[in-house]
Amino acid sequence: MTCLRYANLLLATSCLLVATTGPGPGRAAAAEAETEQKYGYDDTPMLPGSPWRVHDRNRPQPERIIPGQTPAEPPSDAILLFDGTDLSQWEGAGDEAIEDGAINVLKTKGLATKRTFGDCQLHLEWATPEKADGSPMNWGNSGVFFQGQYELQIIESHDARIYADGIAGAIYGQSPPLVNPARKPGQWQSFDVVFTAPRLEGEKVVAPARMTVLWNGVLVQYHQQVLGSTLHKTLPTYSSPAATGPLVIQQHNSAVRLRNLWIRPLDLK
Repeated sequence: MTCLRYANLLLATSCLLVATTGPGPGRAAAAEAETEQKYGYDDTPMLPGSPWRVHDRNRPQPERIIPGQTPAEPPSDAILLFDGTDLSQWEGAGDEAIEDGAINVLKTKGLATKRTFGDCQLHLEWATPEKADGSPMNWGNSGVFFQGQYELQIIESHDARIYADGIAGAIYGQSPPLVNPARKPGQWQSFDVVFTAPRLEGEKVVAPARMTVLWNGVLVQYHQQVLGSTLHKTLPTYSSPAATGPLVIQQHNSAVRLRNLWIRPLDLK
C-alpha cells in the first residue's frame, strides 16, 4: 500500500510539472494577444481627465469572463416595449421586421420609442449574427441610445474586438466596460441598465447623465458619468441636453436581433 501511494504521488507530481512548465492556456492567450490586430486611432482628441484618446488603439481591453445563463423577466410595473409580436411602441419599422419573435434591426430604419423617458431601468436581449456580416468594426454593430443621444454599444465582442471604448457594453467613445462577458456570436445576450438623465437648470447641465449596466448579469458600468452625446472620433459634449427623450436603437448595416425589451420609468433623486 505504501509503495502504491508513493507511485501515485510521483505521478501527480510529474503531471503538475508538465502542466506548469508547458505552454499552457495562459501563455497561449498571451501570445495571441501580442499578435492581435489593434483597431482604433492615435490621432483623436484626449478624453478629459484620462490618459487615453477617443477610440484609442492602445487602451487596454477589458478582461474576458464567462457570464451566467439566467435572463430577466419583466416586473409587473414595466412598460413592455416588445413582446415578440408587434412594434406598436416604436417608430421606424413595421411588423415585417419581426422574425421568430425577435426584431431584425437590419429590416428597420432604426427604431425610436413613441414615448420619451428620463431616468429609467431598461432590459433588452440582443444577438449578433452567428457569421460575420461585415468587418470587425461592423459585425453585429448597433447600439441603444438613451434620450436619443447617449449610446450603450452593441457589437460582436467575443470573436472580434475593436477599440476598447467601442466594444459591447461601452458607453461609446467614452468608457469601456469593466470586463467583457460576451457570449459567442449568434447567442442571446442581455443588458440591464439604470440610466440617470442629466440634471438641468434651464439649458445648463448641472449634473451629467450616468449609467449602471449589467451585461449578461455582470456589472460592466457602475454609475458611470456620461460625458455628453455620442460622437465618432470626437469629444462628446452636451450640445442639446433634455430632461427626457426617446429610446433609440441604431441600424448600422448588421442583422442584429432584439427581443424581450422592457423599461421602467424612474424618478431618481
